[in-house]
Amino acid sequence: MSKGNSPAFPCQDSKKNIYTGMNLRDYFALEALHGILQATPHNAVVDPTKLAGQTYLIADAMLDERQKYK
Repeated sequence: MSKGNSPAFPCQDSKKNIYTGMNLRDYFALEALHGILQATPHNAVVDPTKLAGQTYLIADAMLDERQKYK
């Protein structure tokens, strides 16, 4: 797994409980999925398993690239 897979939207409540929510890898994959689906014709046949795998490959590449700038 790529390094830097930290929480995407961590938050803390008034009692100092920390909620990590979605991780950064999942968030990047979600955004990649959104972009791919926006660019895909509505009548296109899409293999969801292949598509999901592609989005996580993109997310991993984004996390790897992100580490170069830290």
